[in-house]
Amino acid sequence: MPQVAVPDGVSQMLGVLRSAGVVVGPLDEVLQSTEEARVLGLVRGSRVAHRELLELVRQVRTERRVHSLDLTLPRGQDQEGHFAVRVAPLTEELCVILAEDRTTAVRLEAIRRDFVTNVSHELKTPIGAISLLSEAVVEAADDPDTVRSFAGRMQHESARLTGLVAQIIQLSGVQADDPLLSPRRVEVGEVLAEAVDVCRVDADDRGITLTVVPGEDLAVVGDETQLAMAVSNLVRNAVLYSEPGGRVVVSARRRQEEDDSLVEIRVTDNGIGIAQADLKRIFERFYRVDYARSRANGGNGLGLSIVKHIAAAHRGVVDVWSKPGQGSTFTISLPEHSVDESEPAPGFADPEPPPPAPAAPKSARPDPADPDSEKELER
Repeated sequence: MPQVAVPDGVSQMLGVLRSAGVVVGPLDEVLQSTEEARVLGLVRGSRVAHRELLELVRQVRTERRVHSLDLTLPRGQDQEGHFAVRVAPLTEELCVILAEDRTTAVRLEAIRRDFVTNVSHELKTPIGAISLLSEAVVEAADDPDTVRSFAGRMQHESARLTGLVAQIIQLSGVQADDPLLSPRRVEVGEVLAEAVDVCRVDADDRGITLTVVPGEDLAVVGDETQLAMAVSNLVRNAVLYSEPGGRVVVSARRRQEEDDSLVEIRVTDNGIGIAQADLKRIFERFYRVDYARSRANGGNGLGLSIVKHIAAAHRGVVDVWSKPGQGSTFTISLPEHSVDESEPAPGFADPEPPPPAPAAPKSARPDPADPDSEKELER
């Protein structure tokens, strides 16, 4: 049977559509398809790749009317794609499939729902504790010692609540602000100094030594406030999970990666370390390795997710090495500033981010006493 001709103008129409497009013939053969349809895996060779989609085409061919629905289709190993599909008769023998990829939107909505659920739970805990403690204070009004004890616990829960709200605001702020829409030269030494200064009091209270090794003449492009926030979150975590008398080293260095020059900012501690099972999840929102310790010290599991977002917004990555009992090293890798400060940075204003910068090389964990150590990383 000779191939059915596709009407004039259909190819041009598909070429200007943002949706994936496929023209299907009377024998279920694919006569034309857009590149996006092939990339998304909707077609395979000359056939429609998914049975659900093919059955919809046959239904439209029989009923001669348009059908629209949302489909969830397999996409690679253990992954799903979400599509808003519209199938319409094109001629008596031909049908056209238009599919809009909504996978990202669906995932973002799921993340939003999880975030709201987690925030509600995290807020409920200190608020409930404050409510119960206030009732206990009223009942113990004639016992000054008990009142002082309950009041101290109320202050602690209030501080936790204040910290949680502050970090939620931080996360919302960095998500809404693209630091590379108006890029500026940022001196790395100033970022490290500001980040360490924020955490100095907490470190002194816990007997932790903070050391800064800023490197020489290192600069990146972006937002100094956001970068200082990211580094201070790493330093705060290092202080929180170090025992009294421990040491935290904050350092920076230049690393050449093929044709790219990167700046690595490292925060190294000799604290309790992180188990291998937890390393894959530590950048998730509200995930805490040691819940009891985090709760006692005001940790809420948002700090590392803020770090990850800020690094990605600056076209960089954050990596971690850790072993229980030996400590941890967090590394933020960012493209080095390489253009005149008065000129716009090529490519940095592009709202579509390119692939992230390569992660730090597998080298040995730096000794806190020697931040420039170059041994091989144990993973």
